[in-house]
Amino acid sequence: MHLQSLGAALTVTGSAHLLDAPGGPVLVDCGMFQGGDELEARNREPFPFDPADLQAVLLTHAHLDHIGRLPLLVRQGFRGPVYCTPPTAALAETVLLDSARLQVEGYRQDLRRARRTGREDEVPEPLYDEEDVHRTLALLRPAFQFGETLKVGRLRVTPGRAGHILGSAYLLLEDGDARVILSGDLGNRESGLQLDFAPPPEADAVVIESTYADHRHRSLPETLAELRDTLRQSVRAGGKILIPSFAIERTQFILAELKNLMDAGEVPRIPVFLDSPMAARATHAYFEFGDELIPPVRDALQRGEDPFRPSTLHTVLTGEESRRLNRYDGPAIILAGNGMMTGGRIQHHLKHHLWKPSTSLIIVSYQSPSSLGGRLVAGADTVRVMGEEIAVRAQIHTIGGFSAHADQDDLLAFLESAGQPRVWLVHGEPEVMEAFLPVLEARGLSANLVPDRERVDLLTTTFPAGRPPGMPQADGVVRRPEE
Repeated sequence: MHLQSLGAALTVTGSAHLLDAPGGPVLVDCGMFQGGDELEARNREPFPFDPADLQAVLLTHAHLDHIGRLPLLVRQGFRGPVYCTPPTAALAETVLLDSARLQVEGYRQDLRRARRTGREDEVPEPLYDEEDVHRTLALLRPAFQFGETLKVGRLRVTPGRAGHILGSAYLLLEDGDARVILSGDLGNRESGLQLDFAPPPEADAVVIESTYADHRHRSLPETLAELRDTLRQSVRAGGKILIPSFAIERTQFILAELKNLMDAGEVPRIPVFLDSPMAARATHAYFEFGDELIPPVRDALQRGEDPFRPSTLHTVLTGEESRRLNRYDGPAIILAGNGMMTGGRIQHHLKHHLWKPSTSLIIVSYQSPSSLGGRLVAGADTVRVMGEEIAVRAQIHTIGGFSAHADQDDLLAFLESAGQPRVWLVHGEPEVMEAFLPVLEARGLSANLVPDRERVDLLTTTFPAGRPPGMPQADGVVRRPEE
């Protein structure tokens, strides 16, 4: 089998993998690049193939860095089926419509500013709009069921539960006697929300994510104890408790834990505001597809309970309601997006509360060093928020251990079940993947880094020391994706 990675090769974002297949090429994921300007510029590069020639697209899950360029693919001529699990189809609608809305709003704002200087011709148009998204949603085929084989032309595709987010799947692809697994993103086996990934069958080759291949997560009990203690301390401070959170998985997990802690009397029952319409919409999918969740959450849903609703929860939908929160007196917890604080409603709350010593900012997701969140984690005295310099007087608390990605132990457990495959590393920073190579070698596994945009034979290609020829020197900065 031949593979050409057009994203998430030697980086952690923009997943898109083109596979030769009987009957025509198949694309696994079509994600958006997220990060600095250089990475995001790749979203505007032309696809190195004619989208109309694709036999199908196979999706592993609904995170933007795995599905965010699908409407662009459709805009440029793709009309085939997009296969995924039913939960992925449900979440994809929320994610892609939100992406289109943000792009169009950003374009209009940039255009207004550019017109004042006569430079409107320099403003790039959105990659796509809501009309493109609706055309894309019409192509979704939620036919993937875990453990059941689907024929795509002559290619046999069997999805397995990946345990990363709702609906996430790894894919076993069979062509003749060749068996290849593409992992998508694998879950943390101490998720606290998702069931563990299902052990994969034996395969000839595994293309596996390596986001945290150099790392072992803190245990879930330790992480939850830290969250409890931090909330108690923050309530005593008497101000707002701001929790930036990604709309899918992290928000639902934090809401569930707030409910558990309040119901057990371990933290006071103060108001909780969910200021994220996208997260509110995404949460509906968890009620429909609760069988994928751990037993305590699944059983609560089956009893007709809402495990994601603390008794003091208020869902904020409109912008006016969000702005009124800034005038709310007394302690309250505000969950808002986005998780890295690079945009979204969390920025309004930071602008109004970050300068107050009574405010607590609880960071529960990875923060890119270049992001606003990264600067706060690094201890900046002032930060620029919505065009203003804001003094940082709030208490900043960083809680690790909540990652929805597999760590090194999880990745090794997944590979152990797959027998003795050839291993190909994607979706990781070069430093992280290179650190993983000797760990795999010590277990008798042949491993290589997937080159960026170069075609390889997954069953026969080998690189010296696992490094593709001409691989650029790593810059030493480890970046992690949305979790």
